[in-house]
Amino acid sequence: MLLNFLNYALESGVDVDIPTIQASALLHDIAKSYCIHHGGNHSQIGAAWAIQLTGNPAISMGVLHHVFWPFKPEADKYFLPLVISYADKRVMHDSFTTLEKRFNDLKVRYGKTENIKQRIHKTFEQSLILEERLSKLIGVDLNACSLDCGRLV
Repeated sequence: MLLNFLNYALESGVDVDIPTIQASALLHDIAKSYCIHHGGNHSQIGAAWAIQLTGNPAISMGVLHHVFWPFKPEADKYFLPLVISYADKRVMHDSFTTLEKRFNDLKVRYGKTENIKQRIHKTFEQSLILEERLSKLIGVDLNACSLDCGRLV
């Protein structure tokens, strides 16, 4: 999925550093298992580990912001972290899916409290905006085309 998306971005003239984006995509959940067992924020701990392991702040930025983007979602300015965040939302377990199916799954699995349900909904709304902004940037309707190449990266 991600490689197909990056190829569309390259064809549209976006400056894409494929190895850095791939590294960030592969590392984005590096701390998830640790945090499930020991607590903590997996994106924050993962970003700290990523910068320590790679020395590359761009890779770490994608890991840090893959759950939620706290700034104005300017796709041309913040391409790497936004594409990592969006790609994360389009994969459920080991399959390519729609944002709607992915977030319905998140609500069932993690929506234990009203506060968590609200955060999931806010992230869903942000993901729709990311999809629109990234689609506009690369000139491809990401919700209408299949990006699934049978691999996650």
